[in-house]
Amino acid sequence: MILYGLPTCPDCSRALKTLSAVGHEVTFRDVRAEPLTEAERNMLLREFGSTLIDRNTPAFRGLSVFIREAEADVQLKHNPALMARPILQDGERFTKGWDPKAQAVWT
Repeated sequence: MILYGLPTCPDCSRALKTLSAVGHEVTFRDVRAEPLTEAERNMLLREFGSTLIDRNTPAFRGLSVFIREAEADVQLKHNPALMARPILQDGERFTKGWDPKAQAVWT
């Protein structure tokens, strides 16, 4: 299982702790330190579409108009921290966020 996120993300930390406690072997992928490859971006965009971008953050609001209006792929290349977090992947199964619905999939 891969958790795509940021080490400073509280939901990522909660997810990692919970998933490890219930026996999942989780690989944490810091998307700022190791940005998504083009193939990974495309895979996640196919799964989540433009909802992969968290538009409610100060980082998004601080983007230039050009980048803010660009496609999600361009936004992620420009600033990987714009990705909604955490993204969990286990094979072909994906979830976004750490709400009760996502938790129910993995716990």
